[in-house]
Amino acid sequence: MLTLLLIVLAVVGLLVAMRREAGAGAALLATGIPGLLGLGLGAPVIGVLLLIVAAAIAVAGLPALRRLWLTPRLFVLFQKVAPRVSDTERTALESGTLSWDGELFSGRPRWESLLGYTDDGLTDAEQAFLDVQCARAAGMCNAWDITRERADLPRALWDYLKKEGFFGMIIPEAYGGLGFSAKAQSMVLQKLAVNETLMVTVGVPNSLGPGELLLKYGTEEQKDHYLPRLADGREIPCFGLTGPRAGSDATSLPDTGIVCKETVDGEEVLGVRLNFEKRWITLAPIATVVGLAFRLFDPDGLLGDEADRGITLALIPRDTAGMEIGRRHVPIGSPFLNGPIKGQDVFVPLSTIIGGEAMIGEGWRMLVECLAIGRCVTLPSGATGTARYALGWSGGFTRIRRQFNVPVAEMEGVQEPLARMASHAYIAKAAVYQTANLIDHGEKPAVPSAILKSQLTEYQRALLGDAMDVHGGKAVTLGPRNYLGIGYSANPVAITVEGANIMTRNLMIFGQGVIRCHPYVLDELAAKDAGDARAFDKAFFSHAGLVFGNAARAFTLGLGLGKPTVPFTGPAVEYAQEISRLSAGFGLCADAAMASLGSALKKREMVSARLGDVLSNLYLASMVLKHWEAGNKVEGEEALLHYSCRFLLQRAEQAFMELFDNLPNRALGKTLKLVAMPAGRRFSKPHDDLARDIAKRVSTHSALRTHLLENTWDKDDGDQPNPLAAYNALLVDYDRAEALYRTLNKAYAKGELPGTALHPEQRVEAGLEKGLISDEDAQFMRGFEAEVLELLTVDDFAFDELASNKDEVIYHAGQAPSA
Repeated sequence: MLTLLLIVLAVVGLLVAMRREAGAGAALLATGIPGLLGLGLGAPVIGVLLLIVAAAIAVAGLPALRRLWLTPRLFVLFQKVAPRVSDTERTALESGTLSWDGELFSGRPRWESLLGYTDDGLTDAEQAFLDVQCARAAGMCNAWDITRERADLPRALWDYLKKEGFFGMIIPEAYGGLGFSAKAQSMVLQKLAVNETLMVTVGVPNSLGPGELLLKYGTEEQKDHYLPRLADGREIPCFGLTGPRAGSDATSLPDTGIVCKETVDGEEVLGVRLNFEKRWITLAPIATVVGLAFRLFDPDGLLGDEADRGITLALIPRDTAGMEIGRRHVPIGSPFLNGPIKGQDVFVPLSTIIGGEAMIGEGWRMLVECLAIGRCVTLPSGATGTARYALGWSGGFTRIRRQFNVPVAEMEGVQEPLARMASHAYIAKAAVYQTANLIDHGEKPAVPSAILKSQLTEYQRALLGDAMDVHGGKAVTLGPRNYLGIGYSANPVAITVEGANIMTRNLMIFGQGVIRCHPYVLDELAAKDAGDARAFDKAFFSHAGLVFGNAARAFTLGLGLGKPTVPFTGPAVEYAQEISRLSAGFGLCADAAMASLGSALKKREMVSARLGDVLSNLYLASMVLKHWEAGNKVEGEEALLHYSCRFLLQRAEQAFMELFDNLPNRALGKTLKLVAMPAGRRFSKPHDDLARDIAKRVSTHSALRTHLLENTWDKDDGDQPNPLAAYNALLVDYDRAEALYRTLNKAYAKGELPGTALHPEQRVEAGLEKGLISDEDAQFMRGFEAEVLELLTVDDFAFDELASNKDEVIYHAGQAPSA
């Protein structure tokens, strides 16, 4: 009994010391004291064993002892097995800043740090722009007209975008731009996502491109010349990065620039001779100025002794001799302007290099630093806006679409995807807004940018699939009335660009984060490169303490012991505590994967992807809690909070399980499963009751629906019809209409109305004649049904109208050419 008591005392003491990361001294006390007690109280075996453990802790844990023998040997081993970090990888790792992603990697997230990023909302000017200019721009779009009739935005819309400064949102007011916050930029793009071509056209110049690069790195002369012209649309920019052989691996640029001298207008000019071929460049066909990434070489030593000067960026006017520009690609589903750029022996002076001669060779750093912000905003905002519009359309459609005498929104088979769509839209809105708020606080969230880009565009893909399913024939028949189908077909563009999602999930999120966000790995690698054993000792054993700490935290929290204190109230408390638990498990598993696989982890992409999935879902869940805590809560939102958090945490636990089952070291996988999830999974998919409640609210005129659709284009105030406004208007009157439907359908079922009254309109007239409804009700239903029928109607065309070459049309069964 004494032996068992001493073991329990030592284990509890060690767990407490490890969980608090109290250091070797506390661990020595936790094992040494029970060991001495064992010797003194007649349990010598366990006493000796505990003292041996204490001695081992002293040798490994006390700096004065371990530096004599252990640290030098570990340092030699680490130098052999640690992965080599290339210059381009190091540049990417050193770009951006750490914020909440670093907290999640630590395994002990400090929630106060996340809540400390306060939010002042939008300025009056930003909100006014969102309400007026964005609504006006959205109201000038019809997807069919833009995609099939003109393959471009209308001329009036182009003029309006330039006039109102849409292309200068990120440019400061001092240069004639709007100087918007990241939150405002995100909200603008969400509202413009009613049409994907419009969103892309506005988003790209305000994302990775000449404007942002000039702001951060341009010379004063370059800023003074270009920024005002970019802000008011006199210059349309594009940026040439990708090409036939350089896509996701942008560092493998085959495009070259050779430093040389050339006589221009009778004067010898030092410059660069460029040869390049770029593809998939948005706005290239109409760009007046081209940002270009290339590899610069100086074989004649005109700039110095170094021949390979590295990736460099330049800004080249469209009319530069030798550059071919103007042709178009055809992006799937959307005609946003995109095309190739070629150049052969294009000579430009050194003054065209962004940042001048001082920024030669700094192109990769410039790109990844800008991408850390741009990738957080543009595509995630577009995906979020698309999600909210698709939800609004789908909720409205499923309420007015009746089958079997009931709205299809009342059918559980439809309620399930509706609730899922609402959750995806809610998560996306929270994540993109709160991450933009981090940017407005000065953060450059590199790892979150990869999370948002990949996760939210995948949400967009799933959500649009659900929207197509619940719309049925309405969405698969193209034409001016179809507000969904063209956007659905364009979704692969978002999946592919700015880092393909396969690459981002498998390589970037965890692969970049494990070094960038880990509290100690970067310090360990720096010590290795510097040959600094003392710095290695400090970083490595701090790292070891973190591993033991995360193991203790994950195990005890997994058993429900010692739940952390979190600065939340109400339903958010449980989820914050669970995120802290899973964060500890994630930190432990990340270190275990690195230790067991070493440099081979780079090639184990499926392992890396699952760890990235854990991190992604924990990050998104954290953003949902932050948004919930800071926002103005509405009736029904709590159900959506529960659904969303359970959905995300279930996915995180699923990724853990797949990781445990697929680690190459099977014993390690089983051990991690026992430590990180000693009681098994805690989260299943959200309950059906939540789905029913959410689906009812998003398909009716409710506070939750209004909240989710806030700051979308939802007014009937544009040049083009607005189906969202039409659905909203019908939902306002729906309760009255539903009561009348029930009255008329019940009467029909009883035989009180003629059997030929099969259409709703016929039953209205028959019911009026029988005195079942009043004249006022009949007039109301005539107008209501007319609006319903208009929204249910799909387009049709003349037999040969869709053929671009009418000479090849085969006319069947008496068909004749249309006029």
